[in-house]
Amino acid sequence: MLAIIDYGVGNLFSLVSSLNKIDVEAVVTSDPEVIENADRLILPGVGAFGDASQKLYESGLDTVIKNAVKKGTPLMGICLGMQLLFEKSCEYGEHKGLGLIKGKVIGMEGTIPEGLRIPHIGWNALKFHKESPIFKYINEGDCVYFVHSYYGVDCNDSLIATTDYGKEITAAVGKGNIYGCQFHPEKSGSVGLKILKAFSEV
Repeated sequence: MLAIIDYGVGNLFSLVSSLNKIDVEAVVTSDPEVIENADRLILPGVGAFGDASQKLYESGLDTVIKNAVKKGTPLMGICLGMQLLFEKSCEYGEHKGLGLIKGKVIGMEGTIPEGLRIPHIGWNALKFHKESPIFKYINEGDCVYFVHSYYGVDCNDSLIATTDYGKEITAAVGKGNIYGCQFHPEKSGSVGLKILKAFSEV
């Protein structure tokens, strides 16, 4: 059973619908016991990093997630959920992440070429940097859907894919049983469904 972690941040309906399409049993939950006993975990999220991080830490779900990862449960962070895997974010101040992936999250403003729209919204191709089990059903150059104004940096040891938005931007990370997608697989058509299917099999 796959558990989608509900900590009050994120639209979970499209994610549940996508998992249903590929016949993956999923439950949306904030129950620590359910999360601890799940076969796989997804950490979703939209909105501000600081608010999301605060909710994770105040609820104690940060510890639940870290314990699950430590015992080997596969975890996938999506969009803001991926950013929360990092050590910290510089979004409206400095905020502590889960520290599961080395690196930090910075804003696009002032770091990408002028003239490009922020937030970055739309379909962009993936460039693979390392082999990853979550990419086993897709090809380099396949396009996925992004909606974000911040991105991960200083994460070369876990970088598995980038995309070109005026410069190479982190699109996905992977380290051991931890995975993160800056894009939204649940909004990325058949390519996204294949990524979710691959994750459900790790």
